Amino acid sequence: MVTLSKRVQSVSLSANAAARQLTRQLKEQGVDILDLTTGEPDFDTPSHIRQAAVAAMEAGETRYTPTNGTAPLRKAVQAKLHNENRLDYELGQICIANGAKQIIFNAFAATLNEGDEVIVPVPYWPTFPDSVRFNGGEAVLLTCPLEQHYKLQPQQLAQAITTKTRWLVLNNPGNPSGMAYSAEELTALATVLRDHPDVLIMLDELYEHILFDGREHVSLMHVAPDLVDRILLVGGASKTYAMTGWRIGFGAGPKALIDAMVVVQSQNSSGASAISQAAAAAAFNGGLDFLTPQREAYQDRRDAIMALLKPLAEIEVLNPDGAFFIFCRCAGLLGKTRPDGQKIESEQDVLNYLLESGVSGVAGSAYGLSPYFRLSIATDIDTVREAGRRIAHACAVLK
Repeated sequence: MVTLSKRVQSVSLSANAAARQLTRQLKEQGVDILDLTTGEPDFDTPSHIRQAAVAAMEAGETRYTPTNGTAPLRKAVQAKLHNENRLDYELGQICIANGAKQIIFNAFAATLNEGDEVIVPVPYWPTFPDSVRFNGGEAVLLTCPLEQHYKLQPQQLAQAITTKTRWLVLNNPGNPSGMAYSAEELTALATVLRDHPDVLIMLDELYEHILFDGREHVSLMHVAPDLVDRILLVGGASKTYAMTGWRIGFGAGPKALIDAMVVVQSQNSSGASAISQAAAAAAFNGGLDFLTPQREAYQDRRDAIMALLKPLAEIEVLNPDGAFFIFCRCAGLLGKTRPDGQKIESEQDVLNYLLESGVSGVAGSAYGLSPYFRLSIATDIDTVREAGRRIAHACAVLK
């Protein structure tokens, strides 16, 4: 008999992965399902990045890499942060990992002791609270519902900080909400944080370049540069460059923290793939000229599905500022009766009904809020528009 650790039992398998797997199984059985579960760009990795990977292989760059990342990639990240984000870091303040998830995990592993607290606004990306728990900490979950645009309020933060607080997590733009913080909102949070100099700040800005309606990305570090010395910036290649399968993330922050994170990584995976790092260096060095049509496509998809969802009395939605998700509150569906006479009594009943109507999403409980569900628009516009039609029809035939 295998006895599992309390640590592993405190976390769960990704709900996103489970929803996607179920969708695949149904499609393999011939069921007509539109898959809106996964936050993965449907665009190809740009050709210059793929070509850099091939060149690296041909040049024999297939060996072990330094645990903290190759010098060319760390220099590329350094230049990207300077040119795109107006942030200056020494090379020793930058590390590379096998995706942003590993950066987050390494940071908590390097800093948390049993019982330490990490403030996580809700809705959240599930990796945040689960990585906290896996590393012995306690995730302090602060509910930020639709009424406050899924964004943390300064008074919430002030009330939640205790002597045990080690970190605040800030995801901007957010997954699953797609909402982005304004300079004024970030300034208000910074005012609170200045009163608590021992609290570290984790900024996840993976969706920084996927913003709509001409919106420019604003970082906490832009409005509060005095906090930079206790901020870990989490970034990566997956979303902007459509490089999810290449598994490259980076962290930039205080050197003592980065050094400790590298120690953690040296014992759980060592350095990331040499070929992926060569490709990522080409990505960060290659500019963003390719991105405009992709961002416009995401915005068109958002507008197409929102035009179908907003008129529905049973579903409440906000126009996301960026990313590629629609986060829907479905409290209005609870208590309704389906055409087959079954009553919809829970969030899971909603997801099951939508699945039977031909649309697959992810339950809001996976992100800490119920009754909600998330739809990904990282797929072609015809699929997105048809999914909106199916949801509208499913709502129309309820009693």
